[in-house]
Amino acid sequence: MIIDGGAKALAVYIGESDHWHGRPLYAAIVEKAREMGLAGATVTRGLMGFGANSRIHTTGILRLSEDLPVVVQVIDRADRIDLLLAQLHEMVDEGLVVTWDVKVERYVHSSGKEP
Repeated sequence: MIIDGGAKALAVYIGESDHWHGRPLYAAIVEKAREMGLAGATVTRGLMGFGANSRIHTTGILRLSEDLPVVVQVIDRADRIDLLLAQLHEMVDEGLVVTWDVKVERYVHSSGKEP
């Protein structure tokens, strides 16, 4: 797959304890992106955050949280991100899903060749 120039970025802000069909939601999103053949996905676990309910989630010693913030990011062609977005409407019950336009400067496979 070649991604050159204009593309779309997607970020899904959810909690670590969110689930979909019995497994962590972040893992289900990454698996769905892979199943759909998207370019890649990255999950980042946050140290601290809050969402719509304004409840702080943190790794602080005095406030150990079992629901740390998690961000799933995907960048691909806009048409492919839009297909994933349709799936996310079903999967994400609570959280924030955002997209923005990006310019891909370089996307190279580990073999040194474009995917």
